[in-house]
Order: sequence, then C-alpha cells, then structure tokens
Amino acid sequence: MEIIILPDAAAASKAAAQILLDLVTHKPDAVLGLATGGTPLALYSELIAAHKDHAFDFSRVTTFNLDEYIGLPEEHPQSYHAFMHENLFRHINIQPARIHIPDGNAADIKAHCIAYEQAIRDAGGVDLQLLGIGSDGHIGFNEPTSSFGSRTRTKTLTRQTIKDNARFFEDDPALVPKHCITMGIATILEARCALLLAFGKGKADAIAATVEGPLSAMIPASALQLHPNAKIIIDQDAAAKLTFADYYQWAYANKPE
Repeated sequence: MEIIILPDAAAASKAAAQILLDLVTHKPDAVLGLATGGTPLALYSELIAAHKDHAFDFSRVTTFNLDEYIGLPEEHPQSYHAFMHENLFRHINIQPARIHIPDGNAADIKAHCIAYEQAIRDAGGVDLQLLGIGSDGHIGFNEPTSSFGSRTRTKTLTRQTIKDNARFFEDDPALVPKHCITMGIATILEARCALLLAFGKGKADAIAATVEGPLSAMIPASALQLHPNAKIIIDQDAAAKLTFADYYQWAYANKPE
C-alpha cells in the first residue's frame, strides 16, 4: 500500500483526480471502476472541470460501477444510475455504450451478476478502481464478513445501513432498499490499481484497521493489503489513528522518481 496523507479533502480529491487523468492521458481507452457516495464528488468535479476547461477527452473510456440497489427504479434520484449521470456522466463526453452499472431490476439477477463479471473481463479488466470506505470498513457493498474470494453478487444490507438510508426516502419509506448488487472483493482486487479515498474523523478507525490491522473479513477493506498497487489517499482527520502516519508522510515526501 502507498499511504498518501494530505491536508484536507480538497487536496486529496485533487491528487486522486490527477492520478485518474494521468492514466487516461497515457491510456485513452482506460477501464475505470467507479464509486458513488459523498466521498468521490469532489474528484468527479475535477474530472468535469478538466473536460470543460481543457477539453479532456473521455470518449474512449469504459466504466464499471461498484454497485446498485435491487428493485429501485433507475430514474429514482437515490439510484446509483441517477447519481452517476447527475454527478459525472452527463457532464463529460463518455459514450453511453461504454457505461456499465449493475442492473438492480434485471429479470435474472444471478445471471446478470455473472454477465457483469464477464463484461469486465471482456473489456480487458479494470485499470483503476475508485473506492470509498464505510465507517465499518466496508468497500462497495461488501459488508463485514464478506469473503475475500467474493465476486459480483447480491448482498443483504445490514439493519444499520437500511436505517441510515431511510433519511433519503422520507417521501416513500417503502422504497428503502434492503438488497443490492455489488462487485465482490476478489473482483476489486483484480483491478490493476486500487485507489481508496477517505475523509474525516469518522473514517479514522476504519483506515487504521485497513492499513495497519490484521487481514480480516470483519474489515473488508483490509483485503487491499494484498493488492500490489493500492493507493490510500486520505486527509489529516482520517489519518488521525495511524501509528505510522509520520513515516507515511516522510515516505511520500521522499518518493523516488
């Protein structure tokens, strides 16, 4: 793992965006694994700005999203289809046919999950997988106890996750999802680069467990210790409980060319 500690979320998001932009510059047909939630929003804003201000070209990029709710209409504002189009896709020149998001309304969910894995393989694999992390250490919707060998599949959300999500569905509580489709941990680990972002004191325990704790299914993100090219980009607050924070900062400042 490379641990990159920056002063704040804005600086961390900018640095992460630059890694992604550099990849697409050198490989215009790059395959990107994308994430939802609040953490990547500033990064997506950087990508949009690069396209609008500097005509950065995303036309040959292919994307695969980590997850989606089951049974929620794609047009619902809380669906991850809606999230991605609102916060990134409609603002850049990506080709719709190159966008892949799990279909939570597929007639045969199990077959769809198998096909999603095959589509990733057919695309040549993911070059860079963007990740956030939950306060309990989950990545994607791989909740604690998820197998390190897991693949794209259905997952039942925890009661806490369902409770946390209820605030987004105040107009129709019956629509709060209880199930999802998520890439598995083994799928994530096959990406050529894993790029995890985390900001704020609420993520400090999860980051410490991920980076310096033992490998454990109870902390799914700890599987990234097994990845040959994992970059953890965090702000000072998220780094607050890292025992070797000073070393990580020294190593980054003295990184060889």
